[in-house]
Amino acid sequence: MTSLPRFRDFRSIVFFTGAGLSAESGIPTYRGRGGVWHAYDFREYACQRAFERDPDKVWTFHERRREVAAAAAPNEGHRIIAAVQAAMPATAIVTQNIDGLHQCAGGARVIELHGSLWRVRCDREGKRREDWTVPLASRRCPCGAAYRPDIVWFGDPLGVETFGEASRAITACDLFVSVGTSGLVTPAADLPLLAARGGAVCVEIDPEETPVSGWYRHHLRGPALEMLPLLRG
Repeated sequence: MTSLPRFRDFRSIVFFTGAGLSAESGIPTYRGRGGVWHAYDFREYACQRAFERDPDKVWTFHERRREVAAAAAPNEGHRIIAAVQAAMPATAIVTQNIDGLHQCAGGARVIELHGSLWRVRCDREGKRREDWTVPLASRRCPCGAAYRPDIVWFGDPLGVETFGEASRAITACDLFVSVGTSGLVTPAADLPLLAARGGAVCVEIDPEETPVSGWYRHHLRGPALEMLPLLRG
């Protein structure tokens, strides 16, 4: 059996995190058992057309998501990742999560592929700002336009700069650790291939096999809270 890698033996680490990590803090996943999109039709609540049709309906849905995220606390997995990053400044966190828990745990270099529940943007003025108020202080920009959650909805492209930053970090890393990602959402699901092609040691932490498990050298089948400590040595 191949021995497990240890964080201390690497120079540049990328943690690639998904909904499975936040689920251990009580935040529902999206497609898994009990996932958000089993209960809600994304065409009504999470796409640009829905927002243009009824922004208040969309915001009411996202306000509930903000309430859930605000009530959640970072778990031990978030804290371990932040501690590794603090000890090894070249470490990056590339996350598909929008809940801000990495930052709450002390994460510094957090690349948010799908945006953040805690940012709003005005498309009329092209401006973004953080807003951690619950409920949201205002759903409208001072210019009069409706704020939009600064997250990637169904049908939205990933931000070119954000995706480029993530790709550069992954291409340069020598250890790539995926934590709780389903491997179903593209183009994010293609990012582990960049690490594998770049020669990084790739570790997948997930209770179940995923469509991209074949790209990983090591597979830790269990929750992040139990599996991540195995890599600390």
